[in-house]
Amino acid sequence: MKIWVDADACPGVVKEILYRAAERKAIPLVLVANQPLRVPPSKVISTLQVSSGFDVADDEIVKRIEPGDLVITSDIPLAAEVIEKGGQALSPRGELFTSENIRGRLNIRDFMDTMRSSGIQSGGPAPLSQRDRMAFANHLDRILARAR
Repeated sequence: MKIWVDADACPGVVKEILYRAAERKAIPLVLVANQPLRVPPSKVISTLQVSSGFDVADDEIVKRIEPGDLVITSDIPLAAEVIEKGGQALSPRGELFTSENIRGRLNIRDFMDTMRSSGIQSGGPAPLSQRDRMAFANHLDRILARAR
């Protein structure tokens, strides 16, 4: 198993949780972004810088993942592609995307996109709460425990 992170939009606190988990479990962690990232020195943590552009990081992750890999992303279309390839997708808020819930999440995303393009302001997501951080850490621990 390898953990891939859609790192451009991933909150710093979630990255810190991932760094500790990767070190503790000795699981490779790759942060993919279109800008340089600073990560702690480690044998299991690395970065992959891709060129800037729409969905370039997402496309690179999809190209490189293998069945059983875990991808950390809040990008619903990326999560859908990961699931199609046999991977797992977990949001920074601790929501595990599955084959059972991804279609509904895609429909909601498309609906909200349509609303925004018609001029309706929906605001953005709420700031990451302590509860979100705990949900993420707990779900990550369960996934990693099953992987071993």
